[in-house]
Amino acid sequence: MRFSRNQATSQIEELREAAELRDAIRRSKDEGVPCFKERISPTQEALTVIPEEVAKGAGVAIVAKDDKDIVLVAESTKSKKAAEIISELKKNGYNLKIFITTKTELSRLWERYSQAETAEKRTEVSEKVEIEKEVAEEIRNKLKTRDEAVGFFKNIQGEVPTSTLLGYILGAALALRASDIHIEQTKEKNSLIRIRIDGELRDITNFSERQTELLVNRIKLLSGLKLNIRDAAQDGRFTIENEAGVIEVRASVVPAEFGEAVVMRVLDPSIIGLELEDLGLRKDDEELIGQELKRPNGMILVTGPTGSGKTTTLYAFLKKLQSRKIKIITIEDPIEYHVEGIEQTQTDTKNNYTFASGLRSILRQDPDVILIGEIRDTETAGVSVDAALTGHLVLSTLHTNDAAGAIPRLVDLEVRPSAIGPAVALIIAQRLVRKLCPKCGRKKEISGELIDKIGKFKAGLPKKVPREIMEKGLYEARGCLECEEGFMGRIAIMEIIKITDEMDSLIRKKATERDIKKEAAEKQGMVLMQEDGIIKALQGITTLEEVEKVTGPIEW
Repeated sequence: MRFSRNQATSQIEELREAAELRDAIRRSKDEGVPCFKERISPTQEALTVIPEEVAKGAGVAIVAKDDKDIVLVAESTKSKKAAEIISELKKNGYNLKIFITTKTELSRLWERYSQAETAEKRTEVSEKVEIEKEVAEEIRNKLKTRDEAVGFFKNIQGEVPTSTLLGYILGAALALRASDIHIEQTKEKNSLIRIRIDGELRDITNFSERQTELLVNRIKLLSGLKLNIRDAAQDGRFTIENEAGVIEVRASVVPAEFGEAVVMRVLDPSIIGLELEDLGLRKDDEELIGQELKRPNGMILVTGPTGSGKTTTLYAFLKKLQSRKIKIITIEDPIEYHVEGIEQTQTDTKNNYTFASGLRSILRQDPDVILIGEIRDTETAGVSVDAALTGHLVLSTLHTNDAAGAIPRLVDLEVRPSAIGPAVALIIAQRLVRKLCPKCGRKKEISGELIDKIGKFKAGLPKKVPREIMEKGLYEARGCLECEEGFMGRIAIMEIIKITDEMDSLIRKKATERDIKKEAAEKQGMVLMQEDGIIKALQGITTLEEVEKVTGPIEW
Protein backbone atom coordinates (compact mmCIF):
# COMPACT_ATOMS: atom_id res chain seq x y z
CA MET A 1 0.00 0.00 0.00
CA ARG A 2 1.36 3.40 -0.96
CA PHE A 3 0.70 6.63 0.98
CA SER A 4 0.56 10.13 -0.39
CA ARG A 5 2.90 12.69 1.15
CA ASN A 6 -0.03 14.31 3.02
CA GLN A 7 -1.18 10.97 4.42
CA ALA A 8 2.35 10.13 5.58
CA THR A 9 2.75 13.50 7.25
CA SER A 10 -0.64 13.06 8.96
CA GLN A 11 0.34 9.63 10.30
CA ILE A 12 3.66 10.96 11.62
CA GLU A 13 1.81 13.80 13.38
CA GLU A 14 -0.64 11.34 14.96
CA LEU A 15 2.20 9.13 16.18
CA ARG A 16 4.06 12.11 17.61
CA GLU A 17 0.97 13.41 19.42
CA ALA A 18 0.24 9.93 20.79
CA ALA A 19 3.80 9.75 22.15
CA GLU A 20 3.39 13.23 23.69
CA LEU A 21 0.13 12.17 25.33
CA ARG A 22 1.80 9.09 26.86
CA ASP A 23 4.52 11.37 28.28
CA ALA A 24 1.87 13.75 29.63
CA ILE A 25 0.02 10.87 31.35
CA ARG A 26 3.32 9.75 32.91
CA ARG A 27 4.04 13.29 34.19
CA SER A 28 0.49 13.46 35.47
CA LYS A 29 1.03 10.39 37.64
CA ASP A 30 4.47 11.55 38.83
CA GLU A 31 3.17 15.00 39.83
CA GLY A 32 -0.21 13.87 41.17
CA VAL A 33 -2.05 16.20 38.82
CA PRO A 34 -4.85 15.01 36.46
CA CYS A 35 -4.16 14.95 32.72
CA PHE A 36 -6.34 16.74 30.17
CA LYS A 37 -6.56 14.25 27.29
CA GLU A 38 -9.02 16.04 24.97
CA ARG A 39 -8.67 19.05 22.67
CA ILE A 40 -9.15 22.22 24.75
CA SER A 41 -11.32 25.20 23.72
CA PRO A 42 -10.30 28.18 25.88
CA THR A 43 -12.30 31.34 26.36
CA GLN A 44 -10.53 34.52 25.24
CA GLU A 45 -11.14 36.17 28.63
CA ALA A 46 -9.43 33.27 30.42
CA LEU A 47 -6.50 32.99 28.04
CA THR A 48 -5.47 36.64 28.43
CA VAL A 49 -5.37 36.55 32.26
CA ILE A 50 -1.68 35.70 31.77
CA PRO A 51 0.22 37.67 29.09
CA GLU A 52 1.38 35.62 26.10
CA GLU A 53 5.12 35.93 26.81
CA VAL A 54 4.67 34.86 30.45
CA ALA A 55 2.47 31.89 29.51
CA LYS A 56 4.95 30.63 26.92
CA GLY A 57 7.91 31.11 29.25
CA ALA A 58 6.23 29.10 32.01
CA GLY A 59 4.66 26.44 29.75
CA VAL A 60 1.12 27.15 30.98
CA ALA A 61 -2.23 28.53 29.80
CA ILE A 62 -5.45 29.49 31.52
CA VAL A 63 -8.38 28.03 29.60
CA ALA A 64 -11.46 28.82 31.70
CA LYS A 65 -12.38 31.58 34.15
CA ASP A 66 -15.48 32.11 36.26
CA ASP A 67 -14.94 35.05 38.59
CA LYS A 68 -12.21 33.76 40.97
CA ASP A 69 -12.30 30.14 39.71
CA ILE A 70 -9.85 29.35 36.91
CA VAL A 71 -8.65 26.26 35.05
CA LEU A 72 -4.92 26.17 34.28
CA VAL A 73 -3.14 23.63 32.07
CA ALA A 74 0.62 23.08 32.18
CA GLU A 75 3.26 20.95 30.54
CA SER A 76 4.61 20.40 34.07
CA THR A 77 3.85 21.95 37.45
CA LYS A 78 7.39 21.24 38.64
CA SER A 79 9.14 23.82 36.47
CA LYS A 80 10.28 26.89 38.40
CA LYS A 81 8.40 29.40 36.22
CA ALA A 82 5.14 27.42 36.23
CA ALA A 83 5.31 27.02 40.01
CA GLU A 84 5.86 30.79 40.34
CA ILE A 85 2.82 31.63 38.21
CA ILE A 86 0.64 29.15 40.16
CA SER A 87 1.85 30.64 43.45
CA GLU A 88 1.16 34.24 42.30
CA LEU A 89 -2.36 33.37 41.17
CA LYS A 90 -3.15 31.70 44.49
CA LYS A 91 -1.77 34.68 46.41
CA ASN A 92 -4.18 36.91 44.53
CA GLY A 93 -7.21 34.93 45.59
CA TYR A 94 -7.77 32.68 42.58
CA ASN A 95 -9.09 29.14 43.06
CA LEU A 96 -7.15 26.90 40.67
CA LYS A 97 -7.97 23.62 38.98
CA ILE A 98 -4.73 22.39 37.39
CA PHE A 99 -4.26 19.82 34.61
CA ILE A 100 -1.26 18.44 32.74
CA THR A 101 -1.36 18.66 28.94
CA THR A 102 0.99 18.19 25.97
CA LYS A 103 3.36 20.71 24.45
CA THR A 104 1.47 20.49 21.12
CA GLU A 105 -1.81 21.33 22.84
CA LEU A 106 -0.19 24.27 24.62
CA SER A 107 1.17 25.52 21.28
CA ARG A 108 -2.38 25.41 19.87
CA LEU A 109 -3.61 27.38 22.86
CA TRP A 110 -0.89 30.02 22.50
CA GLU A 111 -1.86 30.50 18.84
CA ARG A 112 -5.22 31.75 20.11
CA TYR A 113 -3.50 34.89 21.46
CA SER A 114 -3.22 36.12 17.87
CA GLN A 115 -7.02 35.91 17.64
CA ALA A 116 -7.36 38.25 20.62
CA GLU A 117 -8.32 41.87 20.26
CA THR A 118 -5.93 44.05 18.26
CA ALA A 119 -2.92 45.43 20.09
CA GLU A 120 -4.62 48.81 20.28
CA LYS A 121 -7.72 47.45 21.98
CA ARG A 122 -5.70 45.12 24.20
CA THR A 123 -3.96 48.12 25.76
CA GLU A 124 -7.23 49.79 26.72
CA VAL A 125 -8.87 47.74 29.47
CA SER A 126 -7.76 44.45 30.96
CA GLU A 127 -10.13 43.90 33.88
CA LYS A 128 -12.76 45.56 36.01
CA VAL A 129 -12.85 46.24 39.73
CA GLU A 130 -16.41 46.28 40.96
CA ILE A 131 -16.91 48.29 44.13
CA GLU A 132 -19.87 46.63 45.80
CA LYS A 133 -22.83 48.75 46.87
CA GLU A 134 -22.28 48.01 50.57
CA VAL A 135 -18.58 48.94 50.35
CA ALA A 136 -19.37 52.13 48.42
CA GLU A 137 -21.96 53.16 51.04
CA GLU A 138 -19.55 52.38 53.91
CA ILE A 139 -16.82 54.50 52.32
CA ARG A 140 -19.22 57.32 51.43
CA ASN A 141 -20.55 57.48 55.01
CA LYS A 142 -17.18 57.18 56.78
CA LEU A 143 -14.67 58.97 54.55
CA LYS A 144 -15.25 62.67 54.11
CA THR A 145 -11.77 63.87 55.14
CA ARG A 146 -8.21 62.59 54.96
CA ASP A 147 -8.14 62.06 58.76
CA GLU A 148 -11.24 59.85 58.52
CA ALA A 149 -9.52 57.84 55.77
CA VAL A 150 -6.43 57.38 57.97
CA GLY A 151 -8.59 56.11 60.85
CA PHE A 152 -10.63 53.84 58.57
CA PHE A 153 -7.59 52.02 57.17
CA LYS A 154 -5.99 51.75 60.60
CA ASN A 155 -9.05 49.83 61.80
CA ILE A 156 -9.20 47.33 58.91
CA GLN A 157 -5.52 46.30 58.81
CA GLY A 158 -5.24 42.54 58.21
CA GLU A 159 -8.98 41.96 58.21
CA VAL A 160 -9.90 41.94 54.52
CA PRO A 161 -8.81 39.99 51.40
CA THR A 162 -6.61 41.73 48.83
CA SER A 163 -9.39 42.35 46.29
CA THR A 164 -11.59 44.00 48.94
CA LEU A 165 -8.65 46.05 50.23
CA LEU A 166 -7.99 47.39 46.73
CA GLY A 167 -11.70 48.21 46.46
CA TYR A 168 -11.44 50.21 49.70
CA ILE A 169 -8.38 52.12 48.43
CA LEU A 170 -10.00 52.96 45.10
CA GLY A 171 -13.28 53.85 46.81
CA ALA A 172 -11.47 56.15 49.24
CA ALA A 173 -9.68 57.86 46.35
CA LEU A 174 -13.01 58.48 44.59
CA ALA A 175 -14.69 59.72 47.79
CA LEU A 176 -11.86 62.19 48.47
CA ARG A 177 -11.65 63.39 44.84
CA ALA A 178 -8.09 62.06 44.39
CA SER A 179 -6.44 62.14 40.97
CA ASP A 180 -3.62 59.67 41.78
CA ILE A 181 -2.87 56.84 44.22
CA HIS A 182 0.77 56.13 45.13
CA ILE A 183 2.07 52.87 46.65
CA GLU A 184 5.66 53.47 47.76
CA GLN A 185 7.71 50.71 49.39
CA THR A 186 10.09 51.71 52.19
CA LYS A 187 13.30 50.36 53.69
CA GLU A 188 11.26 49.15 56.69
CA LYS A 189 9.78 46.51 54.34
CA ASN A 190 6.31 48.05 54.41
CA SER A 191 4.59 50.50 52.09
CA LEU A 192 3.21 54.01 52.28
CA ILE A 193 -0.10 54.72 50.55
CA ARG A 194 -0.56 58.32 49.47
CA ILE A 195 -3.23 60.03 47.38
CA ARG A 196 -3.04 63.27 45.42
CA ILE A 197 -5.91 65.67 46.05
CA ASP A 198 -6.02 68.95 44.11
CA GLY A 199 -2.36 68.52 43.18
CA GLU A 200 -1.02 67.76 46.68
CA LEU A 201 -0.02 64.34 48.06
CA ARG A 202 -1.54 63.20 51.38
CA ASP A 203 -0.40 60.20 53.45
CA ILE A 204 -3.21 57.71 54.08
CA THR A 205 -1.89 54.46 55.55
CA ASN A 206 0.88 51.86 55.71
CA PHE A 207 0.68 48.19 54.75
CA SER A 208 2.91 45.28 55.73
CA GLU A 209 5.36 43.75 53.28
CA ARG A 210 3.03 40.80 52.71
CA GLN A 211 -0.05 42.99 52.13
CA THR A 212 1.91 45.21 49.76
CA GLU A 213 3.14 42.25 47.71
CA LEU A 214 -0.43 40.91 47.35
CA LEU A 215 -1.76 44.38 46.50
CA VAL A 216 0.87 45.04 43.81
CA ASN A 217 0.29 41.60 42.25
CA ARG A 218 -3.46 42.21 42.23
CA ILE A 219 -2.97 45.54 40.44
CA LYS A 220 -0.65 43.87 37.92
CA LEU A 221 -3.20 41.15 37.14
CA LEU A 222 -5.99 43.69 36.69
CA SER A 223 -3.80 45.88 34.47
CA GLY A 224 -2.61 43.03 32.23
CA LEU A 225 0.99 43.34 33.42
CA LYS A 226 3.56 40.57 33.84
CA LEU A 227 3.63 39.17 37.36
CA ASN A 228 7.17 37.84 37.16
CA ILE A 229 8.75 41.07 35.83
CA ARG A 230 10.03 43.19 38.72
CA ASP A 231 13.09 44.87 37.24
CA ALA A 232 11.48 46.85 34.40
CA ALA A 233 8.79 49.51 34.12
CA GLN A 234 5.31 48.40 33.02
CA ASP A 235 2.15 50.35 32.15
CA GLY A 236 -1.43 49.11 31.96
CA ARG A 237 -4.99 50.07 32.79
CA PHE A 238 -8.23 48.74 34.24
CA THR A 239 -11.66 50.10 35.14
CA ILE A 240 -13.57 50.73 38.34
CA GLU A 241 -17.26 49.89 38.21
CA ASN A 242 -19.53 51.35 40.87
CA GLU A 243 -22.97 52.93 41.24
CA ALA A 244 -21.78 56.10 39.49
CA GLY A 245 -20.68 54.19 36.38
CA VAL A 246 -17.33 53.17 34.91
CA ILE A 247 -14.10 55.01 35.73
CA GLU A 248 -10.80 54.17 34.06
CA VAL A 249 -7.51 53.82 35.94
CA ARG A 250 -4.01 53.97 34.42
CA ALA A 251 -1.43 51.93 36.34
CA SER A 252 2.33 52.46 36.23
CA VAL A 253 4.73 50.05 37.98
CA VAL A 254 8.46 50.81 38.15
CA PRO A 255 11.36 49.14 40.00
CA ALA A 256 12.50 51.24 42.97
CA GLU A 257 15.16 51.02 45.70
CA PHE A 258 13.08 48.97 48.14
CA GLY A 259 10.68 47.16 45.79
CA GLU A 260 8.15 48.16 43.14
CA ALA A 261 6.55 51.60 43.15
CA VAL A 262 2.99 51.86 41.83
CA VAL A 263 1.03 54.92 40.73
CA MET A 264 -2.61 54.64 39.69
CA ARG A 265 -4.10 57.65 37.91
CA VAL A 266 -7.87 57.93 38.29
CA LEU A 267 -9.31 59.39 35.09
CA ASP A 268 -12.29 61.56 36.04
CA PRO A 269 -14.99 61.00 33.36
CA SER A 270 -16.58 64.38 34.11
CA ILE A 271 -13.67 66.01 32.23
CA ILE A 272 -15.14 65.04 28.86
CA GLY A 273 -18.27 66.98 29.79
CA LEU A 274 -16.40 70.27 30.27
CA GLU A 275 -17.27 73.08 27.88
CA LEU A 276 -14.96 75.92 26.85
CA GLU A 277 -16.96 78.12 29.22
CA ASP A 278 -16.11 75.81 32.15
CA LEU A 279 -12.35 76.42 31.95
CA GLY A 280 -12.53 79.64 33.99
CA LEU A 281 -11.22 81.85 31.18
CA ARG A 282 -11.60 85.61 31.26
CA LYS A 283 -14.12 86.81 28.69
CA ASP A 284 -11.43 88.30 26.41
CA ASP A 285 -9.42 85.05 26.32
CA GLU A 286 -12.55 82.95 25.85
CA GLU A 287 -13.57 85.05 22.84
CA LEU A 288 -10.06 84.87 21.35
CA ILE A 289 -9.94 81.06 21.62
CA GLY A 290 -13.48 80.78 20.28
CA GLN A 291 -12.52 82.79 17.19
CA GLU A 292 -9.42 80.69 16.51
CA LEU A 293 -11.39 77.44 16.88
CA LYS A 294 -13.54 78.58 13.97
CA ARG A 295 -10.54 78.55 11.64
CA PRO A 296 -10.56 75.78 9.01
CA ASN A 297 -6.80 75.28 9.35
CA GLY A 298 -3.82 76.15 11.52
CA MET A 299 -2.41 74.89 14.80
CA ILE A 300 -3.38 75.61 18.41
CA LEU A 301 -0.73 74.55 20.93
CA VAL A 302 -1.25 74.11 24.67
CA THR A 303 1.98 74.09 26.67
CA GLY A 304 2.94 73.27 30.23
CA PRO A 305 4.48 70.49 32.33
CA THR A 306 2.89 67.11 33.04
CA GLY A 307 -0.20 67.52 35.23
CA SER A 308 -0.94 71.12 34.22
CA GLY A 309 -4.36 70.32 32.71
CA LYS A 310 -3.40 70.42 29.02
CA THR A 311 -5.50 67.35 28.15
CA THR A 312 -8.55 68.84 29.90
CA THR A 313 -8.19 72.04 27.87
CA LEU A 314 -7.83 70.14 24.58
CA TYR A 315 -10.92 68.03 25.29
CA ALA A 316 -12.91 71.22 26.01
CA PHE A 317 -11.80 72.48 22.59
CA LEU A 318 -12.99 69.23 21.00
CA LYS A 319 -16.33 69.61 22.76
CA LYS A 320 -16.67 73.09 21.24
CA LEU A 321 -15.79 71.80 17.76
CA GLN A 322 -17.79 68.58 17.81
CA SER A 323 -20.34 68.43 15.01
CA ARG A 324 -21.85 65.91 12.60
CA LYS A 325 -20.60 68.10 9.77
CA ILE A 326 -16.89 67.65 10.47
CA LYS A 327 -14.58 64.70 11.10
CA ILE A 328 -12.35 64.77 14.19
CA ILE A 329 -9.58 62.18 14.64
CA THR A 330 -7.13 61.93 17.55
CA ILE A 331 -3.84 60.13 18.11
CA GLU A 332 -3.06 59.79 21.82
CA ASP A 333 -0.59 58.05 24.12
CA PRO A 334 -2.65 56.59 25.66
CA ILE A 335 -6.35 57.35 25.09
CA GLU A 336 -7.33 58.83 28.45
CA TYR A 337 -11.00 59.64 27.93
CA HIS A 338 -13.37 58.12 25.38
CA VAL A 339 -15.47 60.74 23.59
CA GLU A 340 -18.53 59.66 21.65
CA GLY A 341 -18.63 60.85 18.04
CA ILE A 342 -14.85 61.29 17.73
CA GLU A 343 -12.47 58.77 16.17
CA GLN A 344 -9.70 58.12 18.67
CA THR A 345 -6.52 56.15 17.97
CA GLN A 346 -3.67 55.16 20.27
CA THR A 347 0.06 54.93 19.65
CA ASP A 348 1.50 51.42 19.56
CA THR A 349 5.29 51.38 19.27
CA LYS A 350 5.41 47.58 18.91
CA ASN A 351 3.51 47.91 15.64
CA ASN A 352 5.31 51.13 14.62
CA TYR A 353 2.19 53.24 15.14
CA THR A 354 3.89 56.37 16.51
CA PHE A 355 2.64 59.96 16.61
CA ALA A 356 4.40 60.65 13.29
CA SER A 357 3.40 57.47 11.42
CA GLY A 358 -0.09 57.58 12.90
CA LEU A 359 -0.52 61.18 11.84
CA ARG A 360 0.44 60.30 8.26
CA SER A 361 -2.20 57.55 8.28
CA ILE A 362 -4.79 59.89 9.80
CA LEU A 363 -4.23 62.45 7.02
CA ARG A 364 -5.44 59.83 4.52
CA GLN A 365 -8.73 59.58 6.48
CA ASP A 366 -9.92 63.04 5.31
CA PRO A 367 -10.11 64.68 8.76
CA ASP A 368 -11.13 68.29 9.40
CA VAL A 369 -9.68 68.44 12.92
CA ILE A 370 -6.73 66.45 14.27
CA LEU A 371 -5.73 66.17 17.93
CA ILE A 372 -2.13 65.02 18.54
CA GLY A 373 -1.46 64.06 22.15
CA GLU A 374 2.04 65.59 22.17
CA ILE A 375 4.64 66.91 19.74
CA ARG A 376 7.80 65.36 21.14
CA ASP A 377 10.13 64.74 18.17
CA THR A 378 11.30 66.27 14.92
CA GLU A 379 9.27 63.97 12.68
CA THR A 380 5.98 64.61 14.51
CA ALA A 381 6.63 68.36 14.53
CA GLY A 382 7.24 68.41 10.77
CA VAL A 383 4.17 66.37 9.86
CA SER A 384 1.99 68.42 12.27
CA VAL A 385 3.08 71.72 10.74
CA ASP A 386 2.50 70.36 7.22
CA ALA A 387 -1.02 69.25 8.26
CA ALA A 388 -1.77 72.72 9.64
CA LEU A 389 -0.57 74.29 6.39
CA THR A 390 -2.68 72.03 4.19
CA GLY A 391 -6.23 72.61 5.33
CA HIS A 392 -6.46 70.94 8.76
CA LEU A 393 -7.07 72.38 12.22
CA VAL A 394 -4.43 70.77 14.45
CA LEU A 395 -4.60 70.73 18.26
CA SER A 396 -1.58 69.55 20.23
CA THR A 397 0.69 70.04 23.26
CA LEU A 398 4.32 70.92 23.93
CA HIS A 399 6.36 70.80 27.13
CA THR A 400 7.59 74.38 27.64
CA ASN A 401 7.62 76.76 30.61
CA ASP A 402 5.61 79.53 28.97
CA ALA A 403 3.85 80.46 25.74
CA ALA A 404 6.83 82.30 24.21
CA GLY A 405 9.01 79.23 24.83
CA ALA A 406 6.99 77.23 22.30
CA ILE A 407 8.62 79.11 19.39
CA PRO A 408 12.27 78.20 20.15
CA ARG A 409 11.10 74.69 21.06
CA LEU A 410 9.62 74.26 17.55
CA VAL A 411 12.87 75.60 16.06
CA ASP A 412 14.79 73.04 18.17
CA LEU A 413 12.54 70.39 16.63
CA GLU A 414 13.78 71.60 13.21
CA VAL A 415 10.59 73.35 12.13
CA ARG A 416 11.54 76.13 9.68
CA PRO A 417 10.97 79.60 11.21
CA SER A 418 9.31 80.61 7.94
CA ALA A 419 6.71 77.85 8.45
CA ILE A 420 5.89 78.55 12.13
CA GLY A 421 4.00 81.82 11.54
CA PRO A 422 1.74 80.54 8.74
CA ALA A 423 1.08 77.24 10.56
CA VAL A 424 0.61 78.22 14.23
CA ALA A 425 -2.43 80.31 15.13
CA LEU A 426 -2.41 80.33 18.93
CA ILE A 427 -0.11 79.28 21.78
CA ILE A 428 -1.56 78.79 25.25
CA ALA A 429 0.56 78.15 28.36
CA GLN A 430 -1.13 77.06 31.58
CA ARG A 431 -0.73 75.84 35.15
CA LEU A 432 -3.27 74.67 37.73
CA VAL A 433 -3.95 76.43 41.04
CA ARG A 434 -6.22 75.25 43.82
CA LYS A 435 -9.61 76.93 44.11
CA LEU A 436 -10.85 78.29 47.43
CA CYS A 437 -13.68 76.35 49.03
CA PRO A 438 -16.86 78.40 48.41
CA LYS A 439 -18.22 77.50 51.86
CA CYS A 440 -15.40 78.56 54.17
CA GLY A 441 -13.21 81.10 52.33
CA ARG A 442 -12.87 84.33 54.31
CA LYS A 443 -12.05 87.84 53.11
CA LYS A 444 -8.50 88.83 54.00
CA GLU A 445 -7.38 92.05 55.65
CA ILE A 446 -4.56 93.57 53.60
CA SER A 447 -1.89 96.15 54.47
CA GLY A 448 -1.42 99.58 52.92
CA GLU A 449 1.70 98.45 51.07
CA LEU A 450 -0.15 95.55 49.45
CA ILE A 451 -3.07 97.87 48.59
CA ASP A 452 -0.61 100.13 46.71
CA LYS A 453 0.89 97.14 44.85
CA ILE A 454 -2.57 95.92 43.82
CA GLY A 455 -3.51 99.42 42.64
CA LYS A 456 -0.41 99.63 40.44
CA PHE A 457 -1.03 96.10 39.18
CA LYS A 458 -4.57 96.96 38.06
CA ALA A 459 -3.39 100.16 36.40
CA GLY A 460 -0.74 98.27 34.43
CA LEU A 461 -3.09 95.64 33.02
CA PRO A 462 -4.19 95.81 29.35
CA LYS A 463 -7.42 97.73 28.69
CA LYS A 464 -9.19 94.54 27.61
CA VAL A 465 -9.22 93.28 31.22
CA PRO A 466 -12.30 94.73 33.02
CA ARG A 467 -11.27 96.19 36.40
CA GLU A 468 -14.66 95.45 37.94
CA ILE A 469 -14.02 91.68 37.94
CA MET A 470 -11.35 92.25 40.64
CA GLU A 471 -13.53 94.10 43.13
CA LYS A 472 -14.14 91.10 45.41
CA GLY A 473 -10.67 91.36 46.96
CA LEU A 474 -8.31 88.78 48.44
CA TYR A 475 -9.55 85.77 50.39
CA GLU A 476 -7.76 83.22 52.58
CA ALA A 477 -8.23 79.48 53.04
CA ARG A 478 -9.70 78.31 56.34
CA GLY A 479 -10.88 74.70 56.09
CA CYS A 480 -14.19 72.99 56.87
CA LEU A 481 -15.71 69.51 56.84
CA GLU A 482 -16.36 69.82 53.11
CA CYS A 483 -12.85 70.78 52.02
CA GLU A 484 -10.59 70.06 55.05
CA GLU A 485 -7.83 72.51 54.05
CA GLY A 486 -9.79 75.39 52.54
CA PHE A 487 -9.54 74.36 48.88
CA MET A 488 -11.77 72.35 46.57
CA GLY A 489 -10.87 71.63 42.96
CA ARG A 490 -8.40 73.39 40.66
CA ILE A 491 -8.54 75.97 37.90
CA ALA A 492 -6.13 76.91 35.10
CA ILE A 493 -4.21 80.17 34.95
CA MET A 494 -3.13 80.96 31.39
CA GLU A 495 -1.22 83.21 29.03
CA ILE A 496 -2.03 83.30 25.32
CA ILE A 497 0.00 84.43 22.31
CA LYS A 498 -1.67 84.97 18.95
CA ILE A 499 0.64 84.59 15.97
CA THR A 500 0.04 87.82 14.05
CA ASP A 501 1.86 89.16 10.97
CA GLU A 502 4.14 91.17 13.28
CA MET A 503 4.89 88.08 15.35
CA ASP A 504 5.57 86.11 12.17
CA SER A 505 8.16 88.72 11.11
CA LEU A 506 9.88 88.42 14.49
CA ILE A 507 10.00 84.63 14.27
CA ARG A 508 11.49 84.75 10.76
CA LYS A 509 14.24 87.01 12.15
CA LYS A 510 14.95 84.34 14.81
CA ALA A 511 13.94 86.65 17.65
CA THR A 512 14.66 85.59 21.22
CA GLU A 513 12.06 84.32 23.63
CA ARG A 514 12.28 87.65 25.49
CA ASP A 515 11.52 89.58 22.26
CA ILE A 516 8.51 87.36 21.52
CA LYS A 517 7.13 87.86 25.04
CA LYS A 518 7.65 91.64 24.80
CA GLU A 519 5.85 91.79 21.44
CA ALA A 520 2.92 89.78 22.81
CA ALA A 521 2.63 91.96 25.93
CA GLU A 522 3.02 95.38 24.25
CA LYS A 523 1.20 94.85 20.95
CA GLN A 524 -1.36 92.15 21.80
CA GLY A 525 -2.00 93.03 25.44
CA MET A 526 -1.09 89.51 26.56
CA VAL A 527 -1.79 88.87 30.25
CA LEU A 528 1.05 86.80 31.69
CA MET A 529 0.27 83.56 33.52
CA GLN A 530 1.19 85.03 36.90
CA GLU A 531 -0.93 88.11 36.18
CA ASP A 532 -3.88 85.87 35.32
CA GLY A 533 -3.33 84.15 38.67
CA ILE A 534 -3.35 87.46 40.55
CA ILE A 535 -6.57 88.45 38.76
CA LYS A 536 -8.17 85.17 39.89
CA ALA A 537 -6.93 85.81 43.45
CA LEU A 538 -8.57 89.27 43.36
CA GLN A 539 -11.76 87.58 42.17
CA GLY A 540 -11.76 85.42 45.31
CA ILE A 541 -11.16 82.24 43.27
CA THR A 542 -7.71 81.35 44.64
CA THR A 543 -5.00 82.87 46.87
CA LEU A 544 -1.78 84.74 46.16
CA GLU A 545 0.09 81.94 47.94
CA GLU A 546 -1.26 79.42 45.42
CA VAL A 547 -0.22 81.66 42.53
CA GLU A 548 3.31 81.97 43.94
CA LYS A 549 3.52 78.20 44.42
CA VAL A 550 3.12 77.52 40.69
CA THR A 551 4.62 80.69 39.10
CA GLY A 552 7.29 81.78 41.60
CA PRO A 553 7.55 84.98 43.70
CA ILE A 554 5.07 87.61 42.55
CA GLU A 555 6.67 90.40 40.52
CA TRP A 556 4.42 93.36 41.26
